[in-house]
Amino acid sequence: MTLRLAVTPGEPSGIGPDILLQYIQRGCAHQLVAFADPDMLAERAEQLGLPLQMQQFDPDAPATPLPAFHLSVSPIATGVKTVPGELNSDNANYVLNCLDTALEACQSQHCDGLVTGPVQKSVINDAGIVFSGHTEYLAEKTGTPTVVMMLATETMRVALATTHIPLREVADAINQSSLERIIEILNRDLGTKFAIANPKILICGLNPHAGEGGYLGREEIEVISPVINNFQNSGLDVAGPFPADTAFTAKYLENADAILAMYHDQGLPVLKHAGFGNAANITLGLPIIRTSVDHGTALDLAATGSADQSSFNTAVKVAAQMATLSKDGLD
Repeated sequence: MTLRLAVTPGEPSGIGPDILLQYIQRGCAHQLVAFADPDMLAERAEQLGLPLQMQQFDPDAPATPLPAFHLSVSPIATGVKTVPGELNSDNANYVLNCLDTALEACQSQHCDGLVTGPVQKSVINDAGIVFSGHTEYLAEKTGTPTVVMMLATETMRVALATTHIPLREVADAINQSSLERIIEILNRDLGTKFAIANPKILICGLNPHAGEGGYLGREEIEVISPVINNFQNSGLDVAGPFPADTAFTAKYLENADAILAMYHDQGLPVLKHAGFGNAANITLGLPIIRTSVDHGTALDLAATGSADQSSFNTAVKVAAQMATLSKDGLD
C-alpha cells in the first residue's frame, strides 16, 4: 500500500529541511509531501550539495512512491529569506501556516498522516504567538480535549500524563478524570495503531518512592492508585504506581508495552538515553496520525551536512505503520 504522508520541516533556519532532503536521496516507498517554501528547500539543497527535483502536490492524483531525490511540495512562502542557523521571528507565522495547511490535508484525507520536523518554540513566542508545542497546538486546532504525548523506540514506549508545563504545576494538573482519559487513550491507541492486544501499561507515581506510603506526598494514594484499581477491575492490564527509578529497570521494561510517566522529565530522559536519535514522538488521541522527530532544531548544524536523519527515518516509518493499520481497520 502506497501512502501519502504530509511533512512539515519546522523551523526553516534549523535542521528540519536538511533531514528531509537527506532522507529523500534514496527515495521512498510512500509519497512525502513537504508543506514548505520550495525556494528555501532548493537553496538548502544547493548548500548541502544534494540533488532535488520538486513536483507540485496534486491532492487529486493517486499516491505514488517517490524516486530518489524527488519531493512533492505544497508551496508556502516564508515571511523573510531564511539564513541557516539564524532565527527570525518574522518566519513564525510561516512555520504555523505550514502546520495548519498540512493538518487540513490530513483532515480532508488527502494525506494519510503527518510527520513534523522540529520547531523553535521560543521564536514563535517571540513573535507574540502563544505556543507550547506541537502536541498542544494540534489538540487545539482539532478540537481534541485530551491527547497523549508518547515517544517510542524499537524497545520502549513512554507516554506522558502531562506535557509542556512548569514543574510546579504538574501535581495540580493530575486528577482522576484526566488520568482516566489518558490511560483510556493510551490503551485504545496501542491496540488500534500498534496492533497490541490487551496492552500492559506500567504507571509511575508522581513523587519519589511513589509517595512512600504518603510520607512523601499523597497523590499516589488519592489520585493515581484509585484510577489504577478501577481499570484493573474493568479488565485493563495496568499496574502501579511504581517509583520511576524502579519502573525503568529491565525487570519491568521487558514485560511492559508502555510506561506512563507523570511528567515530561520523569520519563523522557530515560527513553532518550536509551534511544536518542532513533525515537519517534507520537501524538495519540488525535483524529489524524502524527509523528515527529525526538530532537530540536540544532541551529548550529543547519546547512552543514552534519545533521543526523535517524529520528526522521523512525518518524516516517512509524507514521506509515500506524497509517497502514488504520487503513486496514477501515477496510
